[in-house]
Amino acid sequence: MSDALQLILEDNDGTQLETSCSRFAVVWQGKELWVQAVGDQLLIGVDVAEGDTEYANLLLRPQATNLVSLQLEMEPALADEDDHVHGPDCNH
Repeated sequence: MSDALQLILEDNDGTQLETSCSRFAVVWQGKELWVQAVGDQLLIGVDVAEGDTEYANLLLRPQATNLVSLQLEMEPALADEDDHVHGPDCNH
């Protein structure tokens, strides 16, 4: 299985451009949301820059049978959490 993503980009008039890449980012609310395929999973992450004072949380909510809503929520980063390693139990 290839980890390459096949993209279809569409502009406002409906013209489509097909391309492929290993990962891509969307700048949304001033943050880079990176998307990449790893095996049969689609990973989505938010880049954290040095000196950021907030953590980004991504909230995924079902909207319909084949539609979901993705929301970006910012949470203050506490100074004593600088060495925090994200894991399945950290709620970030």
